Amino acid sequence: MTANDEYVIEILESVGLITHQQGAEALQIAQDADTTVIDVLAERKFATKSDILKALANQFGMEFVSLSGLEFDQEVVDLVPGEVARRYHIIPVYRTESTITVALSDPLDVETLDSLRYVLRCDVAGVVAIPEEIEAALSRMYPATGSTVASMLDELTEGSIQAPGEGTPKLEGEDEVTDADAPIIKLVSLIILEAFRSRASDIHLEPLERKFRVRYRIDGVLHEVESPPKRLQSAIISRVKIMANMSIAEKRLPQDGRIQINVMGRDLDLRVSSVPCNHGETIVMRILDKESLSLGLPKLGFFSDDQQTFERLIGLSDGIILVTGPTGSGKTTTLYACLNHINKPDRKIITVEDPVEYQMTGINQVHVRSDIGLTFGAALRSILRQAPNIIMIGEIRDLETAEIAVNASLTGHLVFSTLHTNDAPSAVTRLIDIGVKPFLVASSTRAIMAQRLVRKICERCKESVKPTDAELRTFGGLAGKLEAVQLFRGRGCSECKQTGYRGRIGIFEIFLINDEVRHMIYERVSASHLRARARELGMRTLREDGIRKVIAGQTTLEEVVRTTMGDSN
Repeated sequence: MTANDEYVIEILESVGLITHQQGAEALQIAQDADTTVIDVLAERKFATKSDILKALANQFGMEFVSLSGLEFDQEVVDLVPGEVARRYHIIPVYRTESTITVALSDPLDVETLDSLRYVLRCDVAGVVAIPEEIEAALSRMYPATGSTVASMLDELTEGSIQAPGEGTPKLEGEDEVTDADAPIIKLVSLIILEAFRSRASDIHLEPLERKFRVRYRIDGVLHEVESPPKRLQSAIISRVKIMANMSIAEKRLPQDGRIQINVMGRDLDLRVSSVPCNHGETIVMRILDKESLSLGLPKLGFFSDDQQTFERLIGLSDGIILVTGPTGSGKTTTLYACLNHINKPDRKIITVEDPVEYQMTGINQVHVRSDIGLTFGAALRSILRQAPNIIMIGEIRDLETAEIAVNASLTGHLVFSTLHTNDAPSAVTRLIDIGVKPFLVASSTRAIMAQRLVRKICERCKESVKPTDAELRTFGGLAGKLEAVQLFRGRGCSECKQTGYRGRIGIFEIFLINDEVRHMIYERVSASHLRARARELGMRTLREDGIRKVIAGQTTLEEVVRTTMGDSN
C-alpha cells in the first residue's frame, strides 16, 4: 500500500467507479499484501485498470492514452536514453518544439516529471497509460536493457569467446548453438540493432592488419563505431554468413546473401556482400527498411513546382523516364516512390532488378540471374509478353537492354530506369554512346532527372549563420540570391551525434524533352550544348535547386557545394 492509496480510493468513489465497501476492502488487502489499491481493484474485478487510470487522469487534467498499437516515432524515442526511460518507467510518445510528452502509469507522481525535466534539460509533459503497456513499449523500443555493442564488448573476457578453429565449435546453423557461440550471436544482433537505431544505411565489417573495424554509413557518411577485438573477426564473419545463407567454407570467392529480420517491430531486409581481402573477408550489409517505401514524393525533397512536373511525367502512358546520378544518390528510392505513387489495381507493373532491393505488394518483380542466363535482356524480352503497362529496369547497362527499353516505350509502355551520369543532359549522349540511334533516343525519352542527396539540418540544434565570403565566391553568379537571406546550420547536439545534420533530402535537375530538344538530339549536338539550351528553356540545375533548399533552411551551403562539385553555375 502507498501513501496515495487512500486519495485514489476517495477519487474513485467520488466519480462512482467503485462503492465505499469495495474501496475499504481494497485498502485493507493492499495494506496486508503490501501492494497498491489499483492492482487490488483490478485483480478483484471491482474496476479495470484502464477505467481507474482514466478517472485519475481526468481528475488531474491529464490525457489517458492506449499504447497498444501506437506507432512510436523513433526520433522521439531516441530523445530519452533507455536507462532513463526504464529507471522512471516512462515511454516518450511525442514532442512539440520545446516539450517531450511521456507516458507514465501514476498521475500522482509529479516527482518523476520534475526529475525528467532536470535529467533531459527540457520541458516534460505527462500522459497516463497502463503500466503493462508501458513495460511492453519499453521492451519493444529499448530492447535488451544495457546491451549495447560497447557494453557487450566490456563483458567479453579474454577467454569467453574463441574464433572457430581455436577450440570452440564452428557455427553451423541456428539449431546448433553452443554456450560458446551465444555471445557472438548476441554481439552480431547488437551490431545490427545499433545500426538500425542510428539510422544507418550500411554496416561495414572490415578486417584490417591489426584491427577488425566496424563502420556505419549514416546520412551518406561513414562513422567508425567501437570495434570488436581482432580475435573475434572469424567468428563474427561466420555468424553473418550463416544468417545470410552463405557458405562459411568458401573464403576465396565473393558471395552475396540476404538476411530478413524483424527489429523493434520493423521488417528489415539486409543485403549482404562478402569480398575476400588481404586480411580476411570484408562484409557490407545494406539495410533495406520496407517502411521507407511509403515515402510520398514531397518527402523525397521535391518542392511543389517540381513535384507537379514529376507527377505529370510519371502519369504518362508511354515513353522512357530516366533517373541519373552516382551510386548512393537515391535513384532506386525515387523509382520505388514513383511506382508506389502509380501502383493502382488497373495497372500491371513489372520490374527487372539486380538484385530486387524491396519487395512491393501488387508489383511483379524479376530478379536478374546471369549465372543461369536470366540477364536484363532475356528478362525484358519475356516480360513484354506479359502485357505490362509500366516497366521498371534497375539500370540500363548495355545496348541490348537500352534497345529493348526503347522499343517497349515506343510500343505503348511507360519505362522507368537509371543511368550513371553526372547530370541530366549527359544521359542523352550516354545512350547514343552505348549504341542507341539518336532518332530512337529522341522519340522515346520523355524526361531525364538527375539527383543527389544532401544532409538535412538537425531541427533540434538549428541556428542562423552568415555565409562567408569564400562560400559566396564558390557560388559565383548565384551568390546574389544568398547575400540578403538568413541561412542556417546545425550547431551539433546529442540527437544528431554532434554532426549538425539529421536525415537527407534530394536535390533535382529535371530535363524535359520537347520538340526543340528532340531536334537537337537528331543533330547529335554535344551534352554541353544540350545543357546550355535546357537552361535557357528553364531547367534548374542541381546547384540551383540546392540553393533553393539552403534558402528554405533545409540544408547548408557546405552540403550543396560537397554534392555538386561538378556542377557549373
